This record gives sequence, structure tokens and C-alpha cells, in this order.
Amino acid sequence: MCGSARQSGVRGSRMHIVIMGCGRVGAALAQTLERQGHTVAVVDQDPTAFRRLGAGFGGRRVTGVGFDQDTLREAGIEEAGAFAAVSSGDNSNIIAARVAREMFGIENVAARIYDPRRAEVYQRLGIPTVATVRWTADQMLRRLLPSGAEPLWRDPSGGVQLAEVHTSPAWVGHKVSKLQEETGVRVAFLTRLGEAMLPTSETVLQEGDLVHVMMRTDEVEKVEASFDEGPEEGGR
Repeated sequence: MCGSARQSGVRGSRMHIVIMGCGRVGAALAQTLERQGHTVAVVDQDPTAFRRLGAGFGGRRVTGVGFDQDTLREAGIEEAGAFAAVSSGDNSNIIAARVAREMFGIENVAARIYDPRRAEVYQRLGIPTVATVRWTADQMLRRLLPSGAEPLWRDPSGGVQLAEVHTSPAWVGHKVSKLQEETGVRVAFLTRLGEAMLPTSETVLQEGDLVHVMMRTDEVEKVEASFDEGPEEGGR
């Protein structure tokens, strides 16, 4: 491993990135990263999968098993600043992620996992995961059940979550600072007219705003009730 030669993973810097899996997600990720100026190598056991990358893709196409060390070396893992495992197999993705981190010292590693129970286990072991099924289910629930709170993100311990909380119209015209003071949450951002915005304490809630808050998981019911009841009398 050539740690001193590896490009840093500092946000905004250009780096070499290895992606295991050339399905729709892997191909889209590779194309996006290349457009951003990074060098990319894509590994897949099926050579026909590389057709998804298109003729304009300038990165490496490496046929082989994504957790094989020789295959990863051919993809440039020793110079890489990040590794993504997005094949269709949970086991392969986890093994590859662990090889990248433990054998080659890659700090920025992420694995796509379909089984949410496995995702939570590996998240606690320090391997960032994207639980595809859970994310999709949460997104659907947020659209089917607009009332209440549906989590967008949880910390690995499960104690804190980011959620969009249904807000009573009674809060319209009141400041974000009042909402935070009375409900005990931290407003992370608002979605207003389809655009995300970072509010200040002086931002006034408008009709149609979607409010996304950070809160303790064990206080979700209390927060939902406060958002639904509206503000206490007096002051804005």
C-alpha cells in the first residue's frame, strides 16, 4: 500500500475512486464522479456490464471479482482515495468494503446493502452503508403518510434522527426560533416551493413549508404532538 502517494479524500479535491459493480447505480456513480473531475475505475465480473458506462467514459474497466486483491490493484486501489461497493450482492459488497479498508487502508468506503438488519450491524462496525430497501421504503412512507414523522437519517446508535415532521398550519407566521424553543428540536432545513433552504432563528414559517428537524428518537411522539398542536399563545 502506498499511503504517502494516495490522494487525500478532502472534499473538493480530485482523487482516484474505485467502484465495484457496474449496474445502473455503479454506472451512474462512475459517470457523475468523472464529470466532477475524478479518475474512476469500475470493476465487474461481467464484461458486458461496462456498456452502461457509454462510449464517452474515460476511466478504467476492470473485469474480475471486486474483492480480489489483484483485481483491486489492477483498478488502482493503492492510489485510490475512496471505494464504493454497489454490486447486487450484500455479501460481496461487505467483503469488498472490508478488503478495501483493512487491506489497503482506504478511509472513504461505502457499501450498498439490501438487508437493513445487516446494514445496521456493519454501520456499527464502522463501514458506512446505504440500505437500499429501507431508504426506498422511508421515501414512499413520507409520500403516502404525510402526517407524523418519517426518519430520513439515523445515527448508528439509533438515538438521534433527522426527520420531516408534519407541521400544523397554526405555526405559519411564527419564527423558527419559537418552534425550536417550544418543541425542543433543532430545525436542520426547510423545503420551500421545492427548494431546500437553511433557516436562521429569524426565518418565519410560511404555508407549504416542509420542516426537517434533528431530534432524539425517544422524543418523536412528544415532538409530533407539539408540531400538531401549534404554538402556545402569545409572541411570534
